[in-house]
Formats: sequence, structure tokens, C-alpha cells
Amino acid sequence: MSSSEPLSFVECFRHWYDYERHCNARTLEMLESVSPANRASPEFGRAVGKMAHLVAARHFWLRRLGRCTDRPESWFPDIPLHQLPERLADIERRWSAYLAGLTESDLAGDCVLTLEDGRRWRWRLVDLLTQLFGHAWYHRGQVAMLVKDLGGQPVNTDYIFWSGPTLLNTTE
Repeated sequence: MSSSEPLSFVECFRHWYDYERHCNARTLEMLESVSPANRASPEFGRAVGKMAHLVAARHFWLRRLGRCTDRPESWFPDIPLHQLPERLADIERRWSAYLAGLTESDLAGDCVLTLEDGRRWRWRLVDLLTQLFGHAWYHRGQVAMLVKDLGGQPVNTDYIFWSGPTLLNTTE
């Protein structure tokens, strides 16, 4: 990617999802860094639950967008840590496929969705995808805080470092 050419919105969402996939892997590493002695604590369950929620939310939104017919059992499923990598890999494959076929005109369009409670809502697709991207940051931050409090090793998932900073000549 050339730094002199701006990305289209579609390219941004694909790029940002690559970043999200990287962060998901790092978040699993954070969870694994918690000692077995601390994994029985309610805080560890909350941390794993936040990651399970991210997987479920991505799945629910893919269903709402008409890209799959199956759905998770809950917005806040009780998924044990050892099952998260497989569930995450599955939803990441599905989202990558969806984003690969997305066009700029798709993003400019509206989505009219009927939610579980029967109410109908209209959103711009670009806004829905932006919400999903921010939603993941929010919950990954919660996981990092819980992992640190449990004595695990939080990792840096800041976008600016993932996106490839260029080290400039520091010698004068």
C-alpha cells in the first residue's frame, strides 16, 4: 500500500479488518497469558466473555446483513477459552469473504434490518461497519485491563504500531 494514495472506504474496511484479525490473535495470547491459578476467577470469566461477545457480535451482524443463516446462541455466549480460536477463525473467514466482495456503492447504501424484537431500523452500511470496528477496540481494551489485573501480560494492539511506522534516521 502506497502512503501517497488514500484508501477508498472499502479498502479501509478491508485494511481495518486485517488489523482486527491481528488484534484478535493478540487478545487470545493475552488471555492465554493468565496463570492457571487465576483462571477460575470471575474476572477471567469476564475477560473470556468479552472476547466471546466480539465473536458473537460479528456473527450476528453478518446474519443481519444477510450473509449467513445460522446465528450464535447469544450475544454473550458462554464459550470456554479453548473453543475461542476455532470460533474466531470461522467468523474471520466469513467476514473476510464478505468484505472481499464489498463495493463502494454497497457502502453508500442503506440497510433496513428487522432486529430480534421485531423493530425495523435503517442505517447506512458505512456506519454499521464503522460501529463494528470501534466496538472491537472497546472490548479489547476491557480484556487487556482484566488480563493485567489478573497478572497476565497485556499486549499492545494500538493501530498506529500495527500499521507499519517508518523509523526515520535518528543520527544527527
